[in-house]
Amino acid sequence: MKRIFWGIVLALFMATGALAADQNQALADKAKVEGKVAFYANMTAIAPIMADFGKKYGVKAEYTRLSTTKFIATIMTEHAAGKLTADVLQAPVSVLQYLKDKGVLASYVSPSAAGYPKWANTDGKIQLFGIEYAALIYNRDLVKPADVPKTYQELTDPKWKGKIVMADPSTHATTISWLVGLNENVIKDDAKWMKFLKGLAANDPMFVASFGPTPAPIESGEKLIGISMPKYIITKAPAPLEWAHVSQPLMGSPRGIAITASAPHPNAARLFVDYWLSREAMNTLAIKVGEYVLTPGVYPPISGIDKAKVIPIRELSDQEIKSWGKEFKKIFARP
Repeated sequence: MKRIFWGIVLALFMATGALAADQNQALADKAKVEGKVAFYANMTAIAPIMADFGKKYGVKAEYTRLSTTKFIATIMTEHAAGKLTADVLQAPVSVLQYLKDKGVLASYVSPSAAGYPKWANTDGKIQLFGIEYAALIYNRDLVKPADVPKTYQELTDPKWKGKIVMADPSTHATTISWLVGLNENVIKDDAKWMKFLKGLAANDPMFVASFGPTPAPIESGEKLIGISMPKYIITKAPAPLEWAHVSQPLMGSPRGIAITASAPHPNAARLFVDYWLSREAMNTLAIKVGEYVLTPGVYPPISGIDKAKVIPIRELSDQEIKSWGKEFKKIFARP
């Protein structure tokens, strides 16, 4: 009886797999007829996935990079004019949520996301696939092991005065969210958090527009440490970059992906999302780009990241971003 039972189970498993393969092939065939998929994203260094998708399915993947600050304006302008050419969008969750509320996004639950955490998709339209994690990044050639911070609070040590780089906390939304997230998840005592902010400001950090420019001054030795992204250890290799293995959680904004309601290439859009969320693509995103993804067991090849606790921070409203930006501008004001 046991042999019969497991035989039936195996047969059902094989039948299910065959059905899924047939459905995928049918979708791929329709996508190939459409010819291409247009992907608007605020991520960088994703060329490997775009190329792999094209090779695998014979469907051209066109990538348009949009900064977070211009994302909503660009999409809404095209949408209002009935000329939105994007099939798939990738952006911070707050941006996608706004676009969803405006009717820009379509419903789609990809079978590739079956193993993702339940919190990664609650509305059937926006699928979370990773966390835009931040950490303390330093120059491993110039910072002695004994001096590497073990907590975020150590960044306020006067020895770092004039040696820190970070995105401008008065204008960079992700940094604003990260600092607020630090209060809500790590330094929960408001007085101690404010002491951290003032101590960090007292060390006179260099401000840049976003995370993107933060690695360069650390790599050159102009600055020694910064609030940045661990993925640069991979994308800027062989630059002498390392992350401080702090005892506290790493935090970041969730990354999401969605299909547009008026996608010019709807089948190619679904096929692309299926591929993007697959273990194959997420493995590429982790290994070649250094991203922290939600696919179970997949990590970037960065020492210690697989043991780090990485948590999503709360998405702040536009009003909160503006309000905290003004507050941080006062705190970090130059003498």
